[in-house]
Amino acid sequence: MLGNEGQSAEVTSLLAPVSAANTAAATSAWVDARKYEGDLVFSVQTGVVTAGQIVWTIEHASDGSGTGAAAITPNEGAFTVVTTANDPQTEKRTVSANAIAGWVRVVGTITTGPSLVAATLLSRPKYV
Repeated sequence: MLGNEGQSAEVTSLLAPVSAANTAAATSAWVDARKYEGDLVFSVQTGVVTAGQIVWTIEHASDGSGTGAAAITPNEGAFTVVTTANDPQTEKRTVSANAIAGWVRVVGTITTGPSLVAATLLSRPKYV
């Protein structure tokens, strides 16, 4: 973000830091992103992966109940698969606000948990 974009950005906690034993625990609620413009910046933090792995994805849908939910490929490509060999890890991916159906969430697919996880969305409101 350049200039005052960082100052005008909103921060939304998608997943508060938690030890997630399964995918359901590493999946955020749907967030209404219709009021944002430019890039939506998703930051995911993965701490110690006890065993197995975690695969992060970003999904979008047309409403807060997940209607028409589908994965969306970030501008930078997929997140790195995090395992016991490359944990801990923090990654950022961006998605254009124009490319989504209106609502977004992150999904951390866990194979043999638990894993320490957290996720944040940084975005710019259309009318600041």
